[in-house]
Amino acid sequence: MNDKKILELFKDGQRENAFSKLYSLYPKIEALVLSKGGQKQDALDVFQEALIILNRNLEKSDFKLTSSFYTYLYSVSRFIWKDTQKKFSKEELRNLNDTEVEYFNSVLEEKKYQLAEHAFLELGERCQQLLQLFYNKAMSFKEIAKVMQFKSEKIAKNQKYKCLTKAKDIYQTSKTVQS
Repeated sequence: MNDKKILELFKDGQRENAFSKLYSLYPKIEALVLSKGGQKQDALDVFQEALIILNRNLEKSDFKLTSSFYTYLYSVSRFIWKDTQKKFSKEELRNLNDTEVEYFNSVLEEKKYQLAEHAFLELGERCQQLLQLFYNKAMSFKEIAKVMQFKSEKIAKNQKYKCLTKAKDIYQTSKTVQS
């Protein structure tokens, strides 16, 4: 199946079908990872992460696929693998073309998403609930105070600040550990 048809599947909301077509590219990504010293499980992990990055990018209104799906997934997979191995030389980074820089930035952005998700999941249930009410449901502090049984909206606001501070600390700690 050609790239235009796969793109149409994504646009028509048939993501599962589109991703199943993209799995035909997996053997090439597996060959890449194996040739760089990885194992089959590493290749599967890299490919899955590349698909997640592709999916996130396809959801962005300003994203344009400027290459074939194969080229995109191969490049992103290469960056993911190199990043996991921490084997980028300064020379390699300097010699990246614009498209490769875009792919590399997608990999770095995905890492940030994963760290943020980890930080959120490390918070207690009450902090998670408070942040979801504020950010996802766009509730006021007055409404949050009522739902979460705080004595005042000022307490709700204070708790949100404490929860965000804790999440940021977890995020920074995780970022430092991964470096």
